[in-house]
Amino acid sequence: MIEKMKFLSITGPREDIDRVVDTYLSRYEIHLENALSELKTVKNLRPYIEANPYKEQLASARNLMERFSGTLPKIPANRGESLPGIKEAASFVEQLNEELKELTQKREELAVQIQALKQSKDRVAPFTELNYSLREILGFKFIKFRFGRVTREYYDKINNYVYDTIDTVMFKCLEDPEYVWIVYFVPDKLSEKIDAIYASMHFERVFLPDEYEGTPLEAEHVLADRIQALEAQEREAQETVKTILEEKKEELTGAWIRLERFGVNFDVRKLAACTMHASNNFYILCGWMTERDARAFRKEIEEDADTFCILEDNRGNITSTPPTKMKNPGLFKPFEMYVEMYGLPSYNEIDPTVLIGITYSVLFGFMFGDAGQGLCLLIGGFLLYRLKKVRLAGIISCCGFFSVIFGLLFGSIFGFEDIIDALWLRPQEAMTDLPFIGRLNTVFVVAIAIGMGIILLCMILNIINSVRAHDTEKIWFDTNGAAGLVFYAALASVIVLYMSGNPLPATAVLVVMFLIPLAVMFFKEPLTAMVEKKAKKLHGGVGMFITQGIFELFEVLLSYFSNTLSFVRVGAFAVSHAAMMQVVLMLAGAEAGDPNWGVIIGGNLFVCGMEGLIVGIQVLRLEYYELFSRFYRGSGRAFEPYGKTEKA
Repeated sequence: MIEKMKFLSITGPREDIDRVVDTYLSRYEIHLENALSELKTVKNLRPYIEANPYKEQLASARNLMERFSGTLPKIPANRGESLPGIKEAASFVEQLNEELKELTQKREELAVQIQALKQSKDRVAPFTELNYSLREILGFKFIKFRFGRVTREYYDKINNYVYDTIDTVMFKCLEDPEYVWIVYFVPDKLSEKIDAIYASMHFERVFLPDEYEGTPLEAEHVLADRIQALEAQEREAQETVKTILEEKKEELTGAWIRLERFGVNFDVRKLAACTMHASNNFYILCGWMTERDARAFRKEIEEDADTFCILEDNRGNITSTPPTKMKNPGLFKPFEMYVEMYGLPSYNEIDPTVLIGITYSVLFGFMFGDAGQGLCLLIGGFLLYRLKKVRLAGIISCCGFFSVIFGLLFGSIFGFEDIIDALWLRPQEAMTDLPFIGRLNTVFVVAIAIGMGIILLCMILNIINSVRAHDTEKIWFDTNGAAGLVFYAALASVIVLYMSGNPLPATAVLVVMFLIPLAVMFFKEPLTAMVEKKAKKLHGGVGMFITQGIFELFEVLLSYFSNTLSFVRVGAFAVSHAAMMQVVLMLAGAEAGDPNWGVIIGGNLFVCGMEGLIVGIQVLRLEYYELFSRFYRGSGRAFEPYGKTEKA
């Protein structure tokens, strides 16, 4: 169902807006509208323009909370009365930010130094086998040196084909399965030639800065010691920050909540309007509340001399349309997900949540009738919904309940049909003799009957929605309106009468009740114009109107036929589920009396997962295409409350 809404206009002294929002509106759900748009006929109004004086402090508080949230407690919203004032909160955040700023900068500087030293250590680490002072090597004047690496393949080629033919000394250092790190020395005069030869061997040069002491191994140890010392300083700075936050964590969290709340409250000004009088300026807020909240709010402000509230009952004076807030019993609440996926109902439209909850669960249970597998879906979905609040899990749990019911009706438990007797029928075995058709599986007949009943119900719902929307054509002359309802009800009656052996009454119904509704649907446009007392001009002339009407009528009849047959899939899946479980039992050797329980368990899991997914999708398709398309428009807008901390 959809909550009843009331439109409110709230006003008071301009400087009192923060108190009203914080005291009252933060505890009620109100969907605010732009006051200037709603009050177009009111003169001397202007936007409420004002800059947030605590914008920087709010940004600082958010930054602190994001960076240190792991060390901070969560203060519940009901401690609002213990929060500091807005000025105290802003002052506290400024002081704490300055106190932590120096420590934070120190940590950042240390992190940069540590990273640079680690990079330097990584550069020298592959050359620790070179037992010679790096500083002396870097100071050579007549001998050039090159640090770098080559792949193993080219290292072997250098040794086998090149090394003995050139004037160079090569020293091998670290090696791994892919690369060999080397240092080679060459006379200054031959350096260009030798460098070119090594480059042709894919030598990748590594540049070492002039900052190392001793051998590469000694330099690595020195760098490691320096890194360790800087990391100790970084940890010390971090511990200092943690200590400060530990001492002031409650104050910081409280200040953040106060600043956040003030920021949200302050943003209300974007939707407010102000009077333009020289003195006694007033703010005006407009929005929607549920009928229950509106009554409670008005009662609460009765003793407040500075706050006034007006309820507008005349919809003609309201520019915006009421937002939609659905309120359904807990059992059906998960099914709101499917409604939201299609589109929210408009305010005056029927909320289809209960309908989809019942029909989806029943159809799923019919198509997936197994007491054992249904019980698994029921328990698993229920636990997941209770623990994680996953709405799809709640839907699965409801579907599992009806799967258990139909499993008992079909006499099926984990595919076994010899444990209990069927309370109704066996989907693969039950047959029905029908006139003109012959023998037909009973579940197909029942599925068609269920589908026809659902289609008739949707037509009735469409008429109700059309009455609420004052849509004359859809009420009386549409294929899903009164004409369509009479035609389809007559069709259902004829089928029932013929199948029950009563052809004469069926023929009478066929003659009288078929032709009149078809004629009404054929002439729906001129009939609508006549009822609404509007002139209707036939575009293209009478011939084009008749041709178009014939094709549209043929499409209507075809859609009635296809929509009805679409429900055959309900019976088909009921039969296929039983057939798949027979295959599982056959593969497990159940007929021999000594089944392979591993195959049975695995087969049940496979069928439960795969067919459960397919059945869920097929039922959702039926809901959207065969039910919703007949009566539901889904053109509503969501109720988006400004904010709510708690009810007083």
